[in-house]
Amino acid sequence: MAYSRKDAKAFARENMRGIWAAALTPFAPDLSIDEKALRANLRHWFDDLGIDGVFMAGKQGEFWSLSLEERKRLMAISVEEAGKKSGTIMSCSDQNIDTVIELAKYAESIGATSVVVHAPVLSFLKAQDETLYEYYKYISEQVNIGIAMWSHPDSGYLMSPELCARIAELPNIVAIKYSVPREMYAKLTRMVGDKLIVSTASEEEWFDNIVELGWRLYLCSSPPYLLQTKYDRRMREYTDLAFAGEVEKARAVRNSLDPVRKALRGTQPKEKPPAHGKYWQQLLGQQGGEGRVRRPMLELTEAEKQAAREAFASCGLQLSASKSAAE
Repeated sequence: MAYSRKDAKAFARENMRGIWAAALTPFAPDLSIDEKALRANLRHWFDDLGIDGVFMAGKQGEFWSLSLEERKRLMAISVEEAGKKSGTIMSCSDQNIDTVIELAKYAESIGATSVVVHAPVLSFLKAQDETLYEYYKYISEQVNIGIAMWSHPDSGYLMSPELCARIAELPNIVAIKYSVPREMYAKLTRMVGDKLIVSTASEEEWFDNIVELGWRLYLCSSPPYLLQTKYDRRMREYTDLAFAGEVEKARAVRNSLDPVRKALRGTQPKEKPPAHGKYWQQLLGQQGGEGRVRRPMLELTEAEKQAAREAFASCGLQLSASKSAAE
């Protein structure tokens, strides 16, 4: 790694900045990982879209359907494609703590920037703070790499700001993807200072979080590559304007993306986010494998694909130097 365990927080503050996107996993017709497609997407995101880092092998990537070796392979590919110019955060989330640690050690061995570990499902418990503190403490003691926590309703509970701040005292706990109501992550941001980078996945709240909370890291979901093209980098544009203090200009650019957001989210079936995201990638000219997913996820019907195509065609994204989707 490029840093020691005791320097993990300082390294994260310096290097975990900007827009980080969570990768979907493209599958070939036989449902094997399409490595060529993944590499093409990563190069496009880094080189054409200006994405600063990638979140690999997580929930967006359908990690539950991947073998341990497949997850490691995704990690290796992302490090290779990121090189020294972009960051990588590897999802090591799993209910089996030995798997979490094995993946974290592997990420460390290949030079990943950091790892993320989802708060586990805790069956039968009526309280969970001590369990979670010891969980993250144990993992942090096994590796040197920087660790991001991740609290999300999927776990069946939300980690309190007070618990997160306590865990943030550990030397290599560097960040949190805090998928909670805004008042909770705003409170945590005020509590932890420079001990912990706080972020969330909501692109719709990203602008406000830059301006009002001083955030400098979007960590992370699929909007950075689903709302943008090589010729229409409005998320990148409003982010950089907001970082530079050009708030009203940034707000205008942010608001101009509303038709794209409406088209993207308005055609996403409630049970099919991965398939829809991959199909939208395909419409953008990226490698989406026609929306193929592994079970238990469901693929889009032809009617659902048609609805996505129609919405995409009128959303106004610019697909080339002189052509928008609406044209």
